[in-house]
Amino acid sequence: MTNLLTLPQDAPDGCIATQFAGKRWRLFTLAFVTGLYTVLTLGLYRFWQKTRLRRWYWSAIRPGGQPLEYVGDPFEKLLGFLIAVVILAFYIGVVNLLLMFASFSLFHGNFAAYLLSFVGVVPVWFYARYRARRYVLARTRWLGLRFGLAPGAWGYAFRALLYWVLTLLTLGLLWPLMTFRLEKYRTDRTFYGDIRMQQEGRWTMLLGALKWIGWSLVVGLVTLGFALNGLVPLVVLGCVVGPVMFLYGLAYYRVETLKRLTAHKRAGPLRLTLEARPWRVLWITGSGYLFAGLASAVPSLVLLGLFLHLQSLGEQVTVGHVTEALAQADRWLVVALSVMTYFGIFLVWTATTHVLVTMPLWRHYATGLTVYGTEHLPQIRQRPRDEHTEAEGFAEALDVGASL
Repeated sequence: MTNLLTLPQDAPDGCIATQFAGKRWRLFTLAFVTGLYTVLTLGLYRFWQKTRLRRWYWSAIRPGGQPLEYVGDPFEKLLGFLIAVVILAFYIGVVNLLLMFASFSLFHGNFAAYLLSFVGVVPVWFYARYRARRYVLARTRWLGLRFGLAPGAWGYAFRALLYWVLTLLTLGLLWPLMTFRLEKYRTDRTFYGDIRMQQEGRWTMLLGALKWIGWSLVVGLVTLGFALNGLVPLVVLGCVVGPVMFLYGLAYYRVETLKRLTAHKRAGPLRLTLEARPWRVLWITGSGYLFAGLASAVPSLVLLGLFLHLQSLGEQVTVGHVTEALAQADRWLVVALSVMTYFGIFLVWTATTHVLVTMPLWRHYATGLTVYGTEHLPQIRQRPRDEHTEAEGFAEALDVGASL
């Protein structure tokens, strides 16, 4: 395998930084147009939409100036989705029928059946996430070398279920344990070429990432004490400071655990470090969704203006006039404008969140990533192709949030 990487002159020790080369307008156009195609094809085009968006994001991330490649096939996704739907329909249908029969026989009601049915789907949800990750890595390349993830979806699913139960029973105290163990399970089964990655370190190194969440809980308890003593101004202050501190704590935990876990990852001779700022992540997320929400209101205002024009209302328009016009309008006109409004909001929201949230977050994390030991890259060899015929069909069918 020919090594395509040319190390920067200022990194003679095999230390390379990562660049992000994506442009906002091009991403907005791509997301909006592919979203429009998805709407016009009643959702069928979403497999092509996801493929094209991934190729854009992957090509924008360039460690050492060399872009990642995504070589997934939308037909694989479509076929995997159809296979998953058939399997899930059979599984859910048969299992629910048996649970319903047992519930009525033993408890004379259907509540137990619904509860057990939900619990029974949770492991499948984790299974689908692991399978989706395996497919994405199998179709990702850098310098022509494939990434990969070893089989182990059911092992991950049952571990995830166990650690979530422990986390809930301990009121979140074992959240770092869950984060570390699940990440270690995934990382230790990940390959780059023919070398296996390893997640080193201990779960206790993540405990410090909980500090801001802990302080927010302290503020909450203090605020409760103020409320019991009738100190209204301090209660108001606590109700403002506490939630803000908690939101920052969530961002801090996410960023800090990611940094610490990344610093302890190994892929043979390759090492990684990550620099990221929690405040920056929180600002991108909060402001991005806020402006995306405002932008999504534009289709509603435009179509409302169109409706008022079609109804030939004068310039003096009040809420009463609009309500009366809606009541008297042709039913099909209202339905058509409602459908157009819904899909208009969907398209604008999707495109703007990519531009204002997803892309800035990817750029922030990508530009903070440094790879060490790249002088050993010529020693790494190609790994066999993982066919993975089901693609990420279960993730698509269950909508587990594994979009990119």
